Amino acid sequence: MSEDRPYPPFRPFWFGIASSVIRLLFALGTRRFTVEGVENVPQEGPLIFVANHVDYLDSPAIAMTLPRQMNILAADTYRTHPIFGPIVWTGGAIWVNREGISKEAIKQALAVLKDGGAIGMSVEGTRSRSGTLGEGKLGAAYLANRGQAMIQPVVVWGTEQVFPSLKRLRRADITVRYGEPFALPAGRARTEELAAHTDQIMRALADLLPDAYRGDYVSQP
Repeated sequence: MSEDRPYPPFRPFWFGIASSVIRLLFALGTRRFTVEGVENVPQEGPLIFVANHVDYLDSPAIAMTLPRQMNILAADTYRTHPIFGPIVWTGGAIWVNREGISKEAIKQALAVLKDGGAIGMSVEGTRSRSGTLGEGKLGAAYLANRGQAMIQPVVVWGTEQVFPSLKRLRRADITVRYGEPFALPAGRARTEELAAHTDQIMRALADLLPDAYRGDYVSQP
């Protein structure tokens, strides 16, 4: 990192290699890999990819379908992971401390958005234990509000079936679906407003998911 760009660099060479390996593994381990709505993604301007999170394979599945570069916000517990650590590193990982407010991560993420770049994150903050949408955290809404960024919802499902299916000598189906990008209301939002914005983001994700994955939002319009 430099003073001119105070966030981790995207490493296109290593990311290209990692993407090729991931594509090969998904081709071998899945029966069908479907990508929908990728044409919705804006190619320019500050953007936050917000996603659900049901399995460890979600981020690799989404990353290999991205039509533009992004920095991913990842839990610092993965920093030393022998597999996911190096993969996330290639994409300019912004490491987040799950135990408290990550001031440095916020600073880096806002710097990316200020430069007109994109970041990616799970709105729930961690992997869902139930496999369905849970309570959203305020982080995505806060960064979108302070960074004047568009929200790009993207969901993935079927990843949680990959390893169980392989144990039964079967291959699972994975779907990655991109929705329509949208902007949150302008103006500096307070906590209660950020909570309302977060609910809006979660509803956007629920709209893209099959009913079985909507969790707390299954009955929401």
